[in-house]
Amino acid sequence: MTAFPANRAPTDEAGERDWLRLARSERVGPVTFAELMRRYPDASSALDALPDLAARGGAKRSIRLADADQIAQEYDAACEAGARMLALGSAEYPHNLALVEAAPPLLWCLGDPAIARPETVAIVGARNASALALKFTETLARDLGAKGYAVASGLARGIDAAAHRGGLQSGTVAVLAGGVDSLWPPQNADLYDAIRAQGAILSERPMGYQGRAQDFPRRNRLVSGLARGIVVAEGAERSGSLITARYAGEQGRDVMAIPGSPLDPRAGGCNLLIREGATLVRHAEDVLEALSRLPDAPQLLETDDDPWDAPMICGDAALRTTILDLLGPHPVEIDEIIRRSGASSGFVSLVLLELDLAGRLHREPGGAVAIS
Repeated sequence: MTAFPANRAPTDEAGERDWLRLARSERVGPVTFAELMRRYPDASSALDALPDLAARGGAKRSIRLADADQIAQEYDAACEAGARMLALGSAEYPHNLALVEAAPPLLWCLGDPAIARPETVAIVGARNASALALKFTETLARDLGAKGYAVASGLARGIDAAAHRGGLQSGTVAVLAGGVDSLWPPQNADLYDAIRAQGAILSERPMGYQGRAQDFPRRNRLVSGLARGIVVAEGAERSGSLITARYAGEQGRDVMAIPGSPLDPRAGGCNLLIREGATLVRHAEDVLEALSRLPDAPQLLETDDDPWDAPMICGDAALRTTILDLLGPHPVEIDEIIRRSGASSGFVSLVLLELDLAGRLHREPGGAVAIS
């Protein structure tokens, strides 16, 4: 995966508003956003280019840019609530998350974004957790905090709340499925206020957005992406906690789990993870030992000679046709397209970007692509 260019992030309010509008525009997902920002010097230039790119990709109608008035409302509401934008590539954007494939172009943050530091551990688990698991989780979070680690979780009932309580004094990050101003569940109102005052609350969703069931897997992916490793404290075999653990594995994070009684279904997911190779956790030292074996976190690239900065090539119709002929309804690796077409990686990426913005490209996990 090519690193996102660190020198593209906006530096003023006008740039942030353009960044937000680009991120909210039709067919501009995280991967497409990153491709655009590798090609254009700023979000304003990318916005101007969208219609032509989509047309060259075969769009049947004009691509819809995000409504300027709605963007102004979202941005102004965030400012009024005291939230700040963390743009991908900026110094304030969480370092670990920036290195994840398809990282969100922006996050809204209430509190101190510096809390989401590279030394972060995610702790997740059951909402209906046992009293013993809640006590263990709070102690584990407190002990990890004493060793310099922040604790990330999803501010749900049960294990999430216990993890936040244990990490509150040393640093905790809550990731919400709704907007940062949309607390759920209401029982955690006092904890929400404490995290806002002492930690950080993050969301990729607009202000006022109420999280729905389909939003929680995306929230879980951010929780694991913020951390160097994840601990599942208690969770059934089919639970959101195991979804988060799966994301963590895909992101190259260390997956750890706390064992439990085989007679308690709430421990079934943790025991399964351990059977499949997750690190067994008895105390904070087990977590620290597992994390010490990981390589140092890589850095974002900031360079003036990124090959993506080269001028776009638009006139080679024959080469474009060759690339299109290599694509079909069955996924194919991008490297295979480059090899068989003889085109540069930049030109292939341009054609895929155009198809994506035209609504014709399907991106599969792992980087394979197909067209309809």
